[in-house]
Amino acid sequence: MKGRSALNASIVRSSIPSAVDAMVLNIRGLISEGRLGVGDNLPTERELCDRFQASRNTVREAMRIMKAYGIVSVRPKIGAIIVDDRMERALDLFSFDTLDISRRTFNDIQGFRKFIEVGSVDTIFEQMRPDDIAEMRDINEQLRVAGSIPAASEVDFRFHLRLVTILDNRAICDVYRIMKPVIIRIMERAKELRDFTTDTYEQHAAVVDALAARDRIRYQYALQSHLHVGVKAFQDPEKSAPA
Repeated sequence: MKGRSALNASIVRSSIPSAVDAMVLNIRGLISEGRLGVGDNLPTERELCDRFQASRNTVREAMRIMKAYGIVSVRPKIGAIIVDDRMERALDLFSFDTLDISRRTFNDIQGFRKFIEVGSVDTIFEQMRPDDIAEMRDINEQLRVAGSIPAASEVDFRFHLRLVTILDNRAICDVYRIMKPVIIRIMERAKELRDFTTDTYEQHAAVVDALAARDRIRYQYALQSHLHVGVKAFQDPEKSAPA
């Protein structure tokens, strides 16, 4: 009976937001309800303590979290200022854990890219112009003279980023830039330099040729096959787990 009571108490405690969580919500409420924008000052630490009946430690921890979110910057002699570094923070998060990429990560990232690059075929064909094709050919030519895997993977990424810019959607381009570290890591792990300068070059050329010919089926097949290359270089955690 005591064990059940302790378990119930633990569940209740875990379901109640902490004082720090509540303070984060309070600060975000101040920003939205007070119609504060980038560059505006937040109330001082003492004012926040008094306003929300919170300890200094709670306020400081909440501010630390807001800084991690890229919403607040604390500056000497000025105090807390509202900023918008959320994109930078997202880049940091994507850059942090790219050393160990599993088969699941490969499938998730490449699956997302297929959804954008292959699935948007109608929009791409509708909006592409001759200069798009010419620029993609120019970028692809740089693969043939790449002197290292990092240099080649950078060119490879630029090719695909140039492709999605045809969609004229800034959000998609921003997401690709956020994903760049993990996309680059996949490219570097899945290919040798000779793969970039030969196979990848030819696969890209097939994609561009299909665009130039306005052949939707050929384009989708060439790009989908290209994005699946290298899957064997990534370990499947379920199959590799000991019995």
